[in-house]
Amino acid sequence: MSGYDQSLWLKTCQEHVESRPLTGDLTVDLAVIGGGYTGCSAALTAAQAGASVCLLEAQEIGHGGSGRNVGLANAGLWLPPEDIRQHLGREAGDRLIDLLAAAPGDVFDLIENHDINCEPVRNGTLHCAHSAKGLRDLQARHTQLSATGAPVELLSASQTEQRTGSATFQGALFDPRAGTIQPLSYVRGLARAAAEAGACIATQNPVQSIQHNDGVWTLKTDHGTVRAKSVIQATNAYHQWLQASVPEYVPVYYFQFSTAPLSDNLRASILSGGEGCWDTGLIMTSFRMDAEGRLILGAMGDLGQAGRAAHTAWIRRKLSELFPQLADQRLIEGWHGRIAMTSDHIPKITQIGPGALSVHGYSGRGIGPGTVFGRLAAESLLRDDPSLLPVPAVPEYHESWTGLRRAYFETGAALTHFVKARF
Repeated sequence: MSGYDQSLWLKTCQEHVESRPLTGDLTVDLAVIGGGYTGCSAALTAAQAGASVCLLEAQEIGHGGSGRNVGLANAGLWLPPEDIRQHLGREAGDRLIDLLAAAPGDVFDLIENHDINCEPVRNGTLHCAHSAKGLRDLQARHTQLSATGAPVELLSASQTEQRTGSATFQGALFDPRAGTIQPLSYVRGLARAAAEAGACIATQNPVQSIQHNDGVWTLKTDHGTVRAKSVIQATNAYHQWLQASVPEYVPVYYFQFSTAPLSDNLRASILSGGEGCWDTGLIMTSFRMDAEGRLILGAMGDLGQAGRAAHTAWIRRKLSELFPQLADQRLIEGWHGRIAMTSDHIPKITQIGPGALSVHGYSGRGIGPGTVFGRLAAESLLRDDPSLLPVPAVPEYHESWTGLRRAYFETGAALTHFVKARF
């Protein structure tokens, strides 16, 4: 495990999952591949419904994007409502809009119902305008979201400065439905709750092969075999080795750094209301506080590649730009994660065989959508009712030029950060 896999969230996680060793053969109603938000939500849903479930995770629960997330439990997708309708049609678009509008409520209800120790703060989020163009985008989003009944509020520059403690923004869109969580604690709490409901949670068990014969799926690992009527593949951007059903996406990297816990005086001057934030920049920046008063600042970029120095230099300057009172604060943590982005920024459900679904492509919005997609994928398979899915399943999904596009995003982020760190 590299240093950039050692996130702050791993060090502060308060949830623990008892992993059952998988040896020999096991027969279940539902096999789940992947221990992130989608997989753990699906396992919990199925186990609570009385189904037998085995979740197979190649590493540890939350090892991938779920455990490296910013921790913003937002409503909806990156896209404004009209764009979602344009891609899916009005009926399917409105269904997805409504489901994901309620997603933060689903997340915080699960946290409360299962007593998940994940630092939940439901004080909303702020989408901050970094420029005049960004403010126009927020004004359009406000109009569209308000038309759906969303209780969003467009804030002035002075109101945004009062909320954030930063004078750099021209306004913000406040969404009171949303909030912040400790993302690794949340996903491990889901897994713990699933285990308590009877699910088998098997970590360090990468699936080596998957086959369907005579109405039964057979999943083989180095430690045993699982036979299941239904399968959910929820590996997203951390799919490993299994070649039969590789999800196609553009890999985009996102990194974060954290300060040490701030003094009470500094803490009171920054995000005193507890909102989580991100901006309208093409190379997006996020910032939030954790329960111990650390400021966590993130942006697009891969710390494990050649752009590492540019990303690191930029984030130090960005900290001073946003919050001059923190100019002397040392950034003591650094980690990154991989995002599965689709061309239209809408998650995909692929029918990879009879009674088998693959879910991927949250484009950086994993917490709420992952929770909802996992729940509904499990319910759909258990009830044999495709109409329950949040988006229609497709027989296959392809992305073109994924390697070149990944290089484009990383090069663009590195060059942007290189220039801004020096000028």
